[in-house]
Amino acid sequence: MSELLFETIENVGSFIQKKELSPVELTQLSLARIQQHNAELTAFITVMEEEAINQAKQLEDELQSGKIRGPLHGIPIAVKDLLQTEGVRTTGGSKVFQGWIPDQDAASVQKLKEAGAIIIGKANLHEFAMGATTENPHYGITRNPWNVKKIPGGSSGGSAVATAVGMAFGAVGTDTAGSIRLPAAMCGTAGIKPTYGLVSREGCLPFSWSLDHVGPMTRTIKDAAIMLDAMKGYDPNDPASVKHDGSVVFEKSLPDLQGVKLGFYEPYMFAGITSSVKAVIEKAFCQLEALGAEIVPINLPGIDRALDGLRMIAQAEVISFHEPLLKKHEDDYGEDLKYRFQFGRDISATAYINAQRTRNEFIRTTLQKMHGIDALVGPTNVQPPYDIGSMVKEQAISNMFTLGKTPLANILGFPALSVACGFTEDRLPVGLQLIGKPFEDKRILEIADCYERSERWVQALKENANNLYANPEAKEKAAFR
Repeated sequence: MSELLFETIENVGSFIQKKELSPVELTQLSLARIQQHNAELTAFITVMEEEAINQAKQLEDELQSGKIRGPLHGIPIAVKDLLQTEGVRTTGGSKVFQGWIPDQDAASVQKLKEAGAIIIGKANLHEFAMGATTENPHYGITRNPWNVKKIPGGSSGGSAVATAVGMAFGAVGTDTAGSIRLPAAMCGTAGIKPTYGLVSREGCLPFSWSLDHVGPMTRTIKDAAIMLDAMKGYDPNDPASVKHDGSVVFEKSLPDLQGVKLGFYEPYMFAGITSSVKAVIEKAFCQLEALGAEIVPINLPGIDRALDGLRMIAQAEVISFHEPLLKKHEDDYGEDLKYRFQFGRDISATAYINAQRTRNEFIRTTLQKMHGIDALVGPTNVQPPYDIGSMVKEQAISNMFTLGKTPLANILGFPALSVACGFTEDRLPVGLQLIGKPFEDKRILEIADCYERSERWVQALKENANNLYANPEAKEKAAFR
């Protein structure tokens, strides 16, 4: 029965709709999986056992009466503990909010519930989403399931781990500089940061208002499309929300990538990349070309200034939210966050406005450079996951920039995803990143799905994640070649 936990949302949803599988039974399996492995991996801060079972019973009753809400009907999903959940504590991964119980759901959580998803629990994260390691000093360190001595990436590390090991069929993450895509890459899953404004951030504790995104994390690209389709939509309560119709779900997968043009800016995408990761990415490029895609060089002038602007914007906006809290709760914050906050206090209004101007200029220039191409392509992570405990607090600001190439899509606000593309010689996952043009989320999902189906990573991930904790021998011998 545990193999069911590694099926796709599409397949399990079909089993449920045909009444071959009960939502209650599936939820119980997910809860058992969490109970079996969460003590070691610390993927969850709060497990919503009672709430999940009650949801499952309601959805089962609806199913028996002929009501089906959609492809997510009865599917267990995890939610990053940065998003509000009605009646269930939302900590932000911090002691500051350890006792806060919201009286309503975040907009994206509510949409998932309306679509039939069962919220199984609140996933662990880097405190207040302000880091790339998910080494949480208050609720425990989340561990990478491919090597429990390594970080899972962050800040949505718990969401990635829960998805990778079958505790949930998908998860909600947030992404300010790569916090969906980086842990997805490092845990061998998929994740998409949608176009800015496509998914409401209402009910999500902010990091940086003008950079924050909410999006899905799943084991396959098609599952990510199913979740994103349920989560998106205009929300008048989010000032950044946009009215944009059209589904991101594709009924038929692309047979090949003939006619697809992908832009590659090597000076940025391969800067700081390790040889082991580079070899995996170059092999993925060859596969994209074998499918018919054309990878062309592209220039992105002003990228360094834009990324410096991102750092300034994020630091200024995060301190504006936390300054009042620090006056009352400074001792409750982790040391790496206290270190980060000091930089935001020194940013002047003039410097912040100039950073936003630089950003807008870079967006216009990049759109011009992307004319005639479908997406930018490159690695998600340029380094494999490193050892837990090896990062010092002085690296807290730079780690998202040194570990991966994800911040680029945040300063742009363009849709970006990570898809599993192989493993290093140390059997650690690597992610391939696609960055599309605004509101062309469906296009990059289709391209990534075509690539994903041409490789064997999905089956390898399924088999090995299922067996990884079966017994010590399997754990030692797990190999992904």
